Amino acid sequence: MAPPAASVAAPPVALSSPVASPSAPAAPDVAASSAAYPWLATPGLEPKPTDTMRQRFAPPAGFARVPVAPNSFAGWLRDLPLAAPETPVRAYDGRVLHAATDSRIAGVVALDVSPADLQQCADSVMRLHAEWLWSKGERNMSYRAAAGLALPWSRWSRGERIVPSGANIQWVPAGKPVSDHAAFRKYLDAVFAWANTVSLEKQAKPVEPDQIRAGDFFILPGNPGHAVLVLDVAEKGDKRVALLGQSFMPAQNTQVLRPADGGPWFRLDPSKAVDTPFWKPFPWA
Repeated sequence: MAPPAASVAAPPVALSSPVASPSAPAAPDVAASSAAYPWLATPGLEPKPTDTMRQRFAPPAGFARVPVAPNSFAGWLRDLPLAAPETPVRAYDGRVLHAATDSRIAGVVALDVSPADLQQCADSVMRLHAEWLWSKGERNMSYRAAAGLALPWSRWSRGERIVPSGANIQWVPAGKPVSDHAAFRKYLDAVFAWANTVSLEKQAKPVEPDQIRAGDFFILPGNPGHAVLVLDVAEKGDKRVALLGQSFMPAQNTQVLRPADGGPWFRLDPSKAVDTPFWKPFPWA
């Protein structure tokens, strides 16, 4: 499936050929990178960036990354900043959930997590999509609450806030207009509090298997449900492989997953479900 105003992919299953991971280069220039990845300018950011997905994860032998459009969500995801290879996956409260040596984890994205149990699987998809739009200067992002209410940044930026109203929620005037990225992060946390896999699936649209690109995602809505984001795609002839990422429950660092064969690339095979290490296989339907 594809994200709002982008394209969300359906599930692939994968056991892909092992891929060499070159040693990480010198740390990126955070000042320069923060224009494209605005959260990097957050004081005291954890985990800190050291390199990018493109730098760390070469495609399997004989495969080449698929071309992407300039300024696209796919291209933006391809250069996501990664934390150092020895970084564990931590929960929102700082607990280590998975050691850096966990065979299911290929890497950790250098993306902050709020100190509350909010940024889970569907939320991680929305977080990255929203940050991409913000980096382009777009302010028209809007996501849907599980109750059906639209949650656009435009209302939050005018000073409105989301409050419970019986069994539902509503917008109410609550303060002065805001426009900076710190306020935007608070808006996103409010979205995460009210949205879930069910609302994200309703807002997305199906994608044909041979059209899957970075920015699409596999999703099984439910309570709980799960969503896995396609971070990059490479191909060789009619064979395609992908890097897949997720957050999970409890809220935790966004991570690049590793398939059972050692990966980190998952094979996109429409004849098989997409088998990720923390969830039941995603059927292509």
